[in-house]
Amino acid sequence: MDLWLTENRPEACAALGLDCGTCMRKSAASVARICTGLESQGIQQLFLQLYPSGGCHPMASAFELAYRESSGVAMPALANVVAA
Repeated sequence: MDLWLTENRPEACAALGLDCGTCMRKSAASVARICTGLESQGIQQLFLQLYPSGGCHPMASAFELAYRESSGVAMPALANVVAA
């Protein structure tokens, strides 16, 4: 089975002996080597194009984290919110 010719979905990864986390981390590392400097929105768009199956969508934030780790870019800091 060729993952590039079929829809990427949890069943396809499992058939190749990959768990979702490993599949996603390897993909994110490859994307980081090819597409550097992406912002969160671009990373999320790429993830959804690579993994259109709803079964993969829960891994979107982990994909972004793995992308940033592989590219050496830290996650953007959340703005401090002061309660009034």
